[in-house]
Amino acid sequence: MSKGSPGPTPGFLVWRLANKWRVAVDRAVAPLGLTHAQYSLVASLHGMQRAGERPSQRQLADHTGLEALYVSKLARALESSGLIERTRDPRDPRAVQLALTGRGQAVTRQAIAVVQELHQQLLEPLGGLDAPRTRTLTDELTTLLNAPLTPPAPNNKSTQGTTP
Repeated sequence: MSKGSPGPTPGFLVWRLANKWRVAVDRAVAPLGLTHAQYSLVASLHGMQRAGERPSQRQLADHTGLEALYVSKLARALESSGLIERTRDPRDPRAVQLALTGRGQAVTRQAIAVVQELHQQLLEPLGGLDAPRTRTLTDELTTLLNAPLTPPAPNNKSTQGTTP
């Protein structure tokens, strides 16, 4: 909690909500053989492929906000499961391109439907997925996600005497 706020901080609430939703998505997609992180990868890949892209692991990492090394690990596991294929980029031999297999497309479509239903349920307190309050929340979260992270200045009095 912050010194000026009697209740939880926004950061704490976002963290709690993210964890709650991650657990809910993990449970919802588990019957399809996916984790939440794997779902994030295949659903993003699905959207990118529909837009005509065949992204590299780096591009998918940038799109999802996941670390490139983690995307590589997830991609190898999804390849072993037969859901995606990894191929060398003909323009850059160091890069690996990703694509959903036919089975991967089918599983991803099922997972997207399951998660959309879950999101409707999780957002019901705000009026549902298409409600004005949900759109406002989405806009506010997007604003926060788009704000650049800048490290505090070394002489910032609010960080003096604290440890990371």
